Amino acid sequence: MSADTRTKLLEGALRTVTEQGIAKTSARTIAAAAGVNQALVFYHFGSVDELLAAACRYGAEQRLAGYREGLSRVGSLAELLELGRNLHTEQRAGGHVAVLAQLLAGAQTQPRLAPATAAGLALWIDEIEQVLARVLTDTPIAAFVDVPGLSRALAASFVGLELYEGVDPDGALAALDALEQLSGLVAVLEDLGPVAQRAVRAHLRRSAARRG
Repeated sequence: MSADTRTKLLEGALRTVTEQGIAKTSARTIAAAAGVNQALVFYHFGSVDELLAAACRYGAEQRLAGYREGLSRVGSLAELLELGRNLHTEQRAGGHVAVLAQLLAGAQTQPRLAPATAAGLALWIDEIEQVLARVLTDTPIAAFVDVPGLSRALAASFVGLELYEGVDPDGALAALDALEQLSGLVAVLEDLGPVAQRAVRAHLRRSAARRG
């Protein structure tokens, strides 16, 4: 029963943040969404902030579980971005990206939310990093890409698109299209012959040396 109550509170917290936003999320509103006494928020989690932190991790784990198999089958950067586009559409429709965006916003003024919110986002980042490391390994740009940094950039882009799409839907689609164009460039480089690939690598090394 205790585990069932915790789950109700976690799901109630996510539903409250989605429907009412972080500013209107409280022990009372969460308990109402969960259908339990609000005293149970403090009994199980100690504070609303701790409950929201746990809910962020819980929500990320639930969402990610449904995509792990698809991520494991990704064989190229283009396939990863296609999966990301589908994920963005589905998660936005379900309000899940909105929850993360709300928690990230809340972490700016409630520092205790920051570590757990980052941990929830890190679950996605770790999965993306594994895929990028796999699909970029044999490409001409492999030695010049900061895979951990790129995985964070992609994760941040998809969260940011949730906010941007609300004011400029066409611009958000253009941003996704631009990412796909970059994946097309990588595919072109992969199709080059060995001599051309060596030339590309040499050029990239010179460019990296100049920046350094």
